[in-house]
Order: sequence, then C-alpha cells, then structure tokens
Amino acid sequence: MPLMRVDMFRGRSKAEIRTILDVAYQVASEEFHLLPRDRYQIVTQHDPEEMIIEDVGLGFERTDKFLLFSLTSSPRDEADKERFYARLVKELAEKADVAPSDVMINIVSNTKADWSFGDGEAQFMNGKLG
Repeated sequence: MPLMRVDMFRGRSKAEIRTILDVAYQVASEEFHLLPRDRYQIVTQHDPEEMIIEDVGLGFERTDKFLLFSLTSSPRDEADKERFYARLVKELAEKADVAPSDVMINIVSNTKADWSFGDGEAQFMNGKLG
C-alpha cells in the first residue's frame, strides 16, 4: 500500500514515464508483497529551476534523468527496503536508461489507520481490508 510519488524534470515522453512507473510498481509489488491492484503512483514534472538535488557530499553526478521516489508506506523490514532500493535502480538502469546515481528514494512509514481509500471510511480499521 505505498503511495508512490515520483518527481522528475520535465521532458520525458509518455512512454518513458509509463515504463518508469511500471518498473517501480513491479519491484515494489514483489519486494513489499503488495495486494493486487495496490497501485497508487503520482508523477510531478518540474522545470530545472524547481528542483535542486545535491548529493550530501557523496559525489553523485546528477543529470536531467534524475528521479526522486517518495513512498508513504506501512512499516517495512530493513532487508525489504534494501532489496527494493537495489532492485529499483538496477531495473531502471536496464529498462529506462536511468543511471543508479540519478535515483533517490525516500520511504516514510505510517500505519493502516492513516489510510482512507474512499467514502470517508477507514477500510483497514472497519475490516473491509486486511
């Protein structure tokens, strides 16, 4: 049930964006054991002056293919997160021509009580979702 937001520089084609989203969903589904149709992804495109992405002194060379993945998710095991990070950058490099140094990932944890999927109901709390 992660909500996945992807920030990127403006200029990618619709097909490139779809590939990025499909790769990210596939990796998240497998590494986080998601339920069917548990797909919530939002892309925001920015002009170059709207994103300053440095590297905390790690020496990454960022390009205009940079992607920032921000996931809001139920708590995940550290091992699952590490597999997700590694596999996402590997598959984006192979399938979307995005260098690993151009991928930044942030996961913010919340609980099932923090979600309503519609109708003003807390479906995890009222038993409609497990």
